[in-house]
Amino acid sequence: MPAAGAPPVRLVDDEVGRDCPRCPRLVAFRHSLRRKEPTWHNAPVPSFGPLTARLLIVGLAPGLQGANRTGRPFTGDYAGELLYATLLRFGFATGDYAARPDDGLQLVDARVTNAVRCVPPQNKPASDEIRQCRYFLKGTIAEMPNLTALVLLGRIAHDSAVTALGRPPAALPFAHAAQHAAGGLMLFDTYHCSRLNTNTGVLTAAMFRKVFAAVRRYLDERSHSTTTAALSSGGKTG
Repeated sequence: MPAAGAPPVRLVDDEVGRDCPRCPRLVAFRHSLRRKEPTWHNAPVPSFGPLTARLLIVGLAPGLQGANRTGRPFTGDYAGELLYATLLRFGFATGDYAARPDDGLQLVDARVTNAVRCVPPQNKPASDEIRQCRYFLKGTIAEMPNLTALVLLGRIAHDSAVTALGRPPAALPFAHAAQHAAGGLMLFDTYHCSRLNTNTGVLTAAMFRKVFAAVRRYLDERSHSTTTAALSSGGKTG
């Protein structure tokens, strides 16, 4: 990763463009939705949050009536209610989440993206679509100069991010609340904050918050260590 404070290095692009042609099935679905719902976003959903953030949160794909409709990750569906409430709770966001992209919500030291940028039919991307879109996930990671930690929402996000970092997923197996070091970054796993997972008890709000509490401690400890080292270095005399 680039040194802290260094300018972003674009190895590949994060921005997908409105009419990405990479996945024929997703292109056809996108066009059908544009005919059916012409006022919706109906396009690849860009990442949300500052490039300078130390935390990147990776989800699966835009929800049909969530991000695909609103154009902002995790905005307009239940998963966003839990995610953004948690980010607000731990100081990774300010303002109010009102399930629309003009609600004024701002992310603080955090950025949100998806492993697949286009909504897939039945919320299930194909393996080749995940592979094709990994190009853009690599771009998101590469352009964040201060990136320190990733929260990976579910196995697909975990496997795609680990692969993007050049590691085999089998070497860093997914498990809820697991932590892995990879490429100078710390990876935090959690079950996806979908309504299905929360309704079935696979994931509770308390379980989800516990993961972000660990992330906050990790980043705060890193900041403290960096500050201490800088003060120690500055106090030396020649």
